[in-house]
Amino acid sequence: MFKKILIANRGEIACRVIKTARKMGIKTVAVYSEADRDARHVELADEAVCIGPAPSRESYLVMDNIIKACKDTGAEAVHPGYGFLSENEAFAKRLEEEGITFIGPKHYSIAAMGDKIASKKLANEAKVNTIPGYNDAIDTPESAVEIAKGIGYPVMIKASAGGGGKGLRVAFNDKEAFEGFSACKNEARNSFGDDRVFIEKFVEEPRHIEIQVLGDGHGNAVYLWERECSIQRRHQKVIEEAPSPFISDETRKAMGDQAVALAKAVKYQSAGTVEFVVGKDQSFYFLEMNTRLQVEHPVTESITGLDLVEQMIRVAAGEKLSFGQKDIQRNGWSMECRINADDPYRNFLPSTGRLVRYQPPEEVNGVRVDTGVYEGGEIPMYYDSMIAKLIVHGKDRLDAITKMRAALNEFVIRGIHSNIPFQAALMQHPRFISGDFNTGFIAEQFPHGFRASDVKAEDPKLMDALATAVHRRYLDRAAGIYGQLEGHEVKIPTEFVVAAGEAGKMNYVPTSIDETARGYEVTVDGSVYKIDSDWNPGQIIYKASVNGREIALQVERMGTFYRLQFDGVRVDSMVLTPQAAEMQKLMPFKEPPDMSKFLLSPMPGLLVDVAVTVGQKVEAGQRLAAIEAMKMENVLVATQDGVVAAVMAAKGESLAVDQEILRFE
Repeated sequence: MFKKILIANRGEIACRVIKTARKMGIKTVAVYSEADRDARHVELADEAVCIGPAPSRESYLVMDNIIKACKDTGAEAVHPGYGFLSENEAFAKRLEEEGITFIGPKHYSIAAMGDKIASKKLANEAKVNTIPGYNDAIDTPESAVEIAKGIGYPVMIKASAGGGGKGLRVAFNDKEAFEGFSACKNEARNSFGDDRVFIEKFVEEPRHIEIQVLGDGHGNAVYLWERECSIQRRHQKVIEEAPSPFISDETRKAMGDQAVALAKAVKYQSAGTVEFVVGKDQSFYFLEMNTRLQVEHPVTESITGLDLVEQMIRVAAGEKLSFGQKDIQRNGWSMECRINADDPYRNFLPSTGRLVRYQPPEEVNGVRVDTGVYEGGEIPMYYDSMIAKLIVHGKDRLDAITKMRAALNEFVIRGIHSNIPFQAALMQHPRFISGDFNTGFIAEQFPHGFRASDVKAEDPKLMDALATAVHRRYLDRAAGIYGQLEGHEVKIPTEFVVAAGEAGKMNYVPTSIDETARGYEVTVDGSVYKIDSDWNPGQIIYKASVNGREIALQVERMGTFYRLQFDGVRVDSMVLTPQAAEMQKLMPFKEPPDMSKFLLSPMPGLLVDVAVTVGQKVEAGQRLAAIEAMKMENVLVATQDGVVAAVMAAKGESLAVDQEILRFE
């Protein structure tokens, strides 16, 4: 067994590998870029080596720097995590030549399976079901259009070296095929250094189900059941679960057998994932094989009881698998939510900056949090947007959903935006709960993006009752302050009005409240809520028993408002006396300023292109600028016709949210 390994990665996966290595008694070496000098993985490792500037192409993707770090520290093996160099054939080969063990498959397996074109040809030979498509690299957008027409729309345009949703577009017509090809090629070149692109038929209403495989250097290979990964947004997985609520045991076995056949065909040694697209009739087709550890591996660990990182290390050290197919259990149900630094209310644009508050839920009762951040740390703009992975394990699917909803309610992130409200909304969507979904679910259910109004409270009166109870608790504290002038002490009323809603369109709901032995009894429009809680003002998490039901929500005081967040619902409420409510209704409403003549940056990022000049006429839909953040290029287009009056930001400039880029006449 190795005495010391180097982790050629960052963030939560680096921390995850360190955790298992420590359990196995193996010393760890972290590598970091200048932007990650104070990162959590650097702090957790036994040693740490700086390997270059912030951009990944100058640090985490530089093989020479990583190999030098191995030699300088005496690391015998390298775990690549996922992303970066994890599926790079040349890197695995270089390490082998340098006498350093790659904790992953052999370079020839990566070459065969990591390349999407080669892997499809090999899958055909191994009698694995494959999707119709054009499997050779395509040179020009014109060729891409002709090929797409030949296959028949819709088609999927994919980077050969792609992964994680990068370098992938779906085209429904010639225009989308032409533009999608160019975008994929550019994205692939920037993300992977390989701009080869191919095209295949896009299966409509598909399920994305993947099989986890594990092979050793002694000819053994097994599958560790499947993961359901159909809840995706723009081809990025959002929620993963194991097992799948959709496929039968017969389909499960057939997919597993084909995945193992493919793994054996390439002499696969390590953990890997064979991805399938599954039709509504349970027909399934091979998509690709990821020759690395997956982001969503914890759900497989939860239901099998196996540590996949440990198995990878043991296989790399030459050990045989200590179990066969019949020994692999399937216990309960597991789900994972990817907690990302993006703003769901701004079309999921990246959100970078300092984590002012970071308080994940407690890791008890089947809850697990894999993270690479800490309170006070920075979320840099140079890497992907993942903050943490929230994993739950329950006795069945409904139990897992219940645990995930509770855990999301208790996950506190402040200073940057996160997708937690969106995840919470998905967890209570009827179609998700029933298991009736496919990869188009999010696009179908949220066609115009995600808005706060998309999520309705199960019981709106409950939110009013909780706001009243929170306000009353503040008044109770104020009434107990020493030194109040006699005869002018704080008087606590029992009648209130809760004002909530958009400015200028507020709803006013009368409430009444009485004190009880353990809390309050609040009446809202005839409904009575007995709220028992030991919450104190200033605490973000408000835990309470409401009519016997245990709940947790997030509460913050924001000036004259209380912000309550619960099950994806966010409500800003004022709790007023009846007299104050009458005066509030008379307050004039000030319209926000008209910014329609400006192009504003919707997120923090690097301005990589300004496509127009002063005096130029632009048409609706025309490209105006492009901003790069978290490895993604975001193109800004004109929403209406106009003439450019001024260019207010220069190419190469770092932009803040709502910074002016262009002004129109």
